[in-house]
Amino acid sequence: MATMKKAMNQSLLTFILNGISVLTLVFMVYSLLSYSSVSNELSLARAERYDLTYNANRFMNGSAYLTNEVRAFAATGAQEHYDNYWNEVNNLKNRDQGVAAMQEIGITQKEQAMIDKMYSISNNLIPLEEAAMEEVQEGKKEEAIAYVYGTEYNTSIKEINDLKNQFLQDLDARTLKDIGELEEKADTIKIRMFLALAIVAIIQIISMAVIRWKILKPVIAVKEQMGEISRGNLSAEFSLGSDTSEMGMLVESIHETKRELKKYIHDIDFKLNQMAKGNMDLTIDKDYRGEFLPIQKAMGQILDALNTALYKIHIAAERVSAESRQMASDAQVLSSGAVAQASAVQELSASIQELSGQVDRTSEDAESARKASTHATAQLEICNQKMEALTSAMEDISKSSQQIGGIIKTIEDISFQTNILALNASVEAARAGEAGKGFAVVAEEVKNLANKSAVSANDITELIEGSMKLVQHGTTLTADTTKALAVGVSGAQKSTELVGRIAESAMQQAQSLRQLTQGMEQISDVVQTNASTAEKSAASAGELNGQAEELKIAVQSFQLRRTR
Repeated sequence: MATMKKAMNQSLLTFILNGISVLTLVFMVYSLLSYSSVSNELSLARAERYDLTYNANRFMNGSAYLTNEVRAFAATGAQEHYDNYWNEVNNLKNRDQGVAAMQEIGITQKEQAMIDKMYSISNNLIPLEEAAMEEVQEGKKEEAIAYVYGTEYNTSIKEINDLKNQFLQDLDARTLKDIGELEEKADTIKIRMFLALAIVAIIQIISMAVIRWKILKPVIAVKEQMGEISRGNLSAEFSLGSDTSEMGMLVESIHETKRELKKYIHDIDFKLNQMAKGNMDLTIDKDYRGEFLPIQKAMGQILDALNTALYKIHIAAERVSAESRQMASDAQVLSSGAVAQASAVQELSASIQELSGQVDRTSEDAESARKASTHATAQLEICNQKMEALTSAMEDISKSSQQIGGIIKTIEDISFQTNILALNASVEAARAGEAGKGFAVVAEEVKNLANKSAVSANDITELIEGSMKLVQHGTTLTADTTKALAVGVSGAQKSTELVGRIAESAMQQAQSLRQLTQGMEQISDVVQTNASTAEKSAASAGELNGQAEELKIAVQSFQLRRTR
């Protein structure tokens, strides 16, 4: 309670500190506006100082310009200087405009008095300057120079210059003083602004420290307590007390929440303990509220469901007990039949295994026949290829013989022409008489050679014709042999394919028989397993009957509602 009140006092302190911070910020804003105003005044004062100095110099330079131009005119007589003098007096009027500008900006009475005095002295010089210009126009330069360089004129000029210097000094001092005062004022405002900012910063630091170490402590304690509640720990120590403050009302809400949660948990715990002890004859009459209403409804539904389920279990246990006895009897009968079935399946499996061995041997024989047939086919194929090559060679021989026949025909033609030539030579040798006897002998020899060539050509022709006949006969026989070999190769290939299909079929049958054998073995295993299972089922049925009886006894231990 004391801690909570202390926290409330600290909240008031924080409020006061924040109020001071706000007031300080308001003061700082006011100071900022003042600084802005002083800055504007300072800028304006600097601009006025520049304008005053410019126009004072304009006034003084205008007066000095008149003096210089009248003296130049008196010394030189140049009309230009005369025109410049009167242009300044009548048109430019720098003296008058400078004074008017200074008066518009603002000057002191002392400064105005000095300007009036300079005006008065300057005006007294006008008669001397006009007289000097008249003397120049009359050609009297010496007299004109005497006017503008005389003692009276110089004394007045000196007096004016002294007043000018004094005026500028006073004007400069006054404007510098005004600017200095404004700058000092601006610096003072800046210092006040920095002090206000420092005060705000210090107050905020203090306020944060107070919030952190004083005000947040109860909040942290509340957070920790809520964490314990969220973890299901409702017995954790919570020292904060309630009061009329916001924090106090929050603490009271936490205490109330803990009380309500404990009440609900105690009721739920009691109901669950009764249910664990077998007491299902309960009623959920507690006044649950809010998010606990579904719990109340769920507990009621659980009790109703358990009562219904246990009643059904009791009825089912009685039925299971009766049916388990019948199952035990049926299982015994099934076990006897499964044993006989297993014996029959084993005999069938042995027969199938013997048949599978025979099929395997047949498959091996078929595979050997397929390999032999394939080898024979390959040999026939080689013979066929060699006969085709022989046929091609015989055709080449026939073609060569035909070419030789052509050559022999050429030899016969040559022999015929040689005979004619020898005959003509004999005729010419006879005509020549004695001188042609030697040529007649040569002609006779040529004739004999031609005859021998013709005889040899005939013999070769007969031999070639015989060879051609033999070659044609061999070609015919070779072609017939090739056709027969082709038919044999085709037949051997078909035989190889047929034997291959037989071997493949035998292998497939062997594979099918092996699969069938495996299936029969599996069936045998299953039948044996069924027999074993039937025996176990019979035992399980007996055990189930015992468990059903125990279940009936267990269900009877529950105290169910009498409405059933």
